[in-house]
Amino acid sequence: MTRSISIFGATGSVGTSTLDLIRIERENYEILALTANENAAELARLAIEFDAKLAVVAEPSQLEALQKHLSGTNIKVAAGASSLLEAAAMSADWTMAAIVGCAGLPPTLEALRCGKTVALANKEALVSAGALMMAEARAAGATLLPVDSEHNAIFQSLQGGRIDQVRKITLTASGGPFRTWQREDMAAVTPEQAVAHPNWEMGAKISVDSATMMNKGLELIEAHYLFPVGLENIQILVHPQSVIHSMVEYKDRSTLAQLGSPDMKIPIANTLAWPERMVTECEPLDLAAIGKLEFEAPDEERFPALALARTAIEEGTGKPAILNAANEVAVAAFLEKSIQFLEITEIVSRVLDSYSPPKPTALDDIFAIDEEARARAEEMVEGMKV
Repeated sequence: MTRSISIFGATGSVGTSTLDLIRIERENYEILALTANENAAELARLAIEFDAKLAVVAEPSQLEALQKHLSGTNIKVAAGASSLLEAAAMSADWTMAAIVGCAGLPPTLEALRCGKTVALANKEALVSAGALMMAEARAAGATLLPVDSEHNAIFQSLQGGRIDQVRKITLTASGGPFRTWQREDMAAVTPEQAVAHPNWEMGAKISVDSATMMNKGLELIEAHYLFPVGLENIQILVHPQSVIHSMVEYKDRSTLAQLGSPDMKIPIANTLAWPERMVTECEPLDLAAIGKLEFEAPDEERFPALALARTAIEEGTGKPAILNAANEVAVAAFLEKSIQFLEITEIVSRVLDSYSPPKPTALDDIFAIDEEARARAEEMVEGMKV
């Protein structure tokens, strides 16, 4: 039976990996909508290849270019935030939510309201508005499937068990490229060094988050919302080989883990075919070649982002949204070489300390908190510029 598919962020790494998987079983999927931020040429190419019904570019200035590239086709063309919402409301059987940052929050919520299946690769949306998103999913009867390798591993390890039987969840972390570096040596880290992840091929922003270990802090907040076992029962364990993607310990002390090669196509395939399995062209796991698996506790003194994230979720209110917004601003400034590597978490910490808004109860509250946190972070960046 053919499933209808929409992909938000089709030209990014997750989006292109999803389309690579769809190519393997092309006859099983019908593409409703593909979206991109501003890469009109690539979006048009993909829309033509997959015979999409609709192509949406988020940046309105790129609408004319998209129209030109798709001239003579039957593919509908649109641009802007409202058009993203309209695309999400098309009620695809399965939607990939892979728009980076809080910009992905409104279309993800709209897709959830359709009551179908949403594969979530946008961690910022769940971090900033986790309670709101989970409430919308429950109200609509939607299925929310995690795409992050760690959360997908937890999801797989929970199949056959129940959440009330869980004693502990362990999120594994590679430790990033500076796992063995002393903190003082990280002061001179360049963007080129920070984006060179030892195991995964990822975009620049998430690669820097891995280097600061903020990505694991964000994933801790995500896990708190996705798997309600209590924050105190979710731990982080550094595992440099990135073979075990996460683990679930049950009350009887049985621990189930999901293993696989460090390839995002594996968790994407799990969500794309769920509840079935699909063939992929990913490298098989060769434990004999790997030889050994190593584990160590994270060092929160060298990587303070972990403690910042845990404190943010403990304090509640709008703190997770503040942490996410400040981090996005700081990472962008670092990639532009405006601030130093260690100043990323320093800015996040200072914004968290300076701003305590009331608990958000609606999407507008989340965006107001996000805007204020960004403004404060940008002001601090100006004061730190190298």
